[in-house]
Amino acid sequence: MKTVIDQIFTGRVRPMLPEGEPTAIHKTAVEGALRLTATGLEGDEQGDLRHHGGPWKALHHYPVEHYAVLAAQWPQCAALLGAGVLGENISTHGLTEHEVHVGDIFRIGQARVQVSQPRSPCWKIDRRLKVDDASRFVEAAGVTGWYYAVLTPGEVAVGDLIELEERPNPWLTLADYWDTVIAHRPDPLALRRIAAAVGLAPEKAQRWRERADWLERHGLSPKA
Repeated sequence: MKTVIDQIFTGRVRPMLPEGEPTAIHKTAVEGALRLTATGLEGDEQGDLRHHGGPWKALHHYPVEHYAVLAAQWPQCAALLGAGVLGENISTHGLTEHEVHVGDIFRIGQARVQVSQPRSPCWKIDRRLKVDDASRFVEAAGVTGWYYAVLTPGEVAVGDLIELEERPNPWLTLADYWDTVIAHRPDPLALRRIAAAVGLAPEKAQRWRERADWLERHGLSPKA
């Protein structure tokens, strides 16, 4: 499995109108090689470090194909929708949540990275597109993109090959992950299996273990 980097984006924190909350969702395409470190690309910032950035969300990858899905849903936004608009760092084609698995290890340029979790859409997508509940649609449609943890820092550049090296969880595509965790009453055993997946961000693993505990305590299951 392989593709190439079509575009790379970075952004600085700036106020998001109208309230002025800090955000770095507005990204600019970058030419040339950039250093990818354990916490992200050089020159890239995050406005809310509680929910963005850090070692388990160092690099955000978003398939450009998804913008056609969003444009079909909101034709009024079609002129805006294109690579970089949702704050991604890497844009590609030919690789989506149906092919990528939690824990996949990729070589990207000189760096090695591991898929740590899908992106969890937030209200800033609504504000960016000026569409109420846009983030809910992105999640429900499974067009969220994903984050990488950086295993080996190195330089990355437009045109670099993105090539799969290891797949520790061949049963867990990102699409399957979403289908399970957003179900109204997910199977606790399925949640525990996901929580134990190699490479999954610890915060997500804890969340799904706790969710499984709650479902079991209340005697809830998909068949209950």
